Amino acid sequence: MQGRASCSESTVNSWDVSDFFDNWTVQVRKGLLEFCVLNALAEKERYGYELVKTLAALPGLGVTEGTLYPLLSRLRVQGLVRTWLEESPEGPARKYYAITHEGRKALAMMREYLDALNAGTGILRRKGGAE
Repeated sequence: MQGRASCSESTVNSWDVSDFFDNWTVQVRKGLLEFCVLNALAEKERYGYELVKTLAALPGLGVTEGTLYPLLSRLRVQGLVRTWLEESPEGPARKYYAITHEGRKALAMMREYLDALNAGTGILRRKGGAE
C-alpha cells in the first residue's frame, strides 16, 4: 500500500518520532547493559568505578553510576558476578567485581542469542531496503 496515506498514517506523522526514538534507545540500552557488564568482566576483573568508566566510554550506552551499581548488586545476588574489597594505595578500599562460572555460561548464551538476532535483523534490513 505504498503511496497511499491512511487516516492512521497521518496521525502517526503528526506524532513526534524523536520521542519514539528516544524511548526505543532507552529500552535497547537497558536490554544490553547486563550483556556489556558481563563482557567487560569476562575480559578482566574490575573495581566499580573502573567498570563505570569502561562502559561510559562505549558510544551510545550512556551508563552512569546510578544505573550500574544496582545492576551489579542484582548480578551478584543472581550468582553471575562475585565481589570483594581490596585496599587501595590511592584512598579507600575498592570493591572489585569478577564474572563467575555461571556468569560465563549466561554470557555465552547471551552472545549466541545476540548473534542470531543480529543475523535475523540483517536479513530483514537487506530485504526491506533499509534507508
